[in-house]
Amino acid sequence: MRRMSEEPRTSRIQRQVVQLILDRRLTAGAPLPTEAELMESLGVSRNSVREALKALQALDIVEIRHGYGTYVGKASLTPLVDGLTFRTLARHDDDTAALAEILQVREVLEEGLIRRVAATVTEAELDRLEGVVTRMESASAMARSFPDLDREFHEALYASLGNALVPQLLGAFWTVFRRVSGARGWTDDPTPEITVRRHRDIVTALRARDVEGAQRAMAVHFRGIEARAAEESRGVG
Repeated sequence: MRRMSEEPRTSRIQRQVVQLILDRRLTAGAPLPTEAELMESLGVSRNSVREALKALQALDIVEIRHGYGTYVGKASLTPLVDGLTFRTLARHDDDTAALAEILQVREVLEEGLIRRVAATVTEAELDRLEGVVTRMESASAMARSFPDLDREFHEALYASLGNALVPQLLGAFWTVFRRVSGARGWTDDPTPEITVRRHRDIVTALRARDVEGAQRAMAVHFRGIEARAAEESRGVG
């Protein structure tokens, strides 16, 4: 009974600390009140404050610097990445289905976003994308994998939208995919030439301001990723 009564108290203190951050308009890196100050203002014990702060640290809402104090965290998507990675790897019976769920969410996001990109992307941004594809080609010619270039392409693709959350969210899904691939010992892209061509098809459609073509090229790209993931999970390729 004692443990059950402690859980709501910790949650309540967490909400109060979060509200304090919001009310005082504190930004990432700003110092929080000391433990003693929080104890006094919230009317709770030191242990309760510490438990609440530890829980908020796990969510990247606060950062505890031992010997220095507690600060407002960056509120990154790290907890989401860690949770999705564990959720996927924990599906021991069906790697393919678990990873397909991650890919499908990312696919829905990117196919929807690409339509907006077609209307906002500038020639300079298209040139940058073209440059990334050219580097992919060079890496492929030297039989080198290029996962970092793949990520750079997709992050640059949505720069014209001016939405800071988009690259963070897509980067989270990308990181989960790479972590799961590494944990399962899956090999790098077995068909780099095809991967390069699919990225170039996206740029070509965007240069032509072909919204439907760009969305179609993105869909084909994801079909390839899903097919490779399925093959790897079966030990093929």
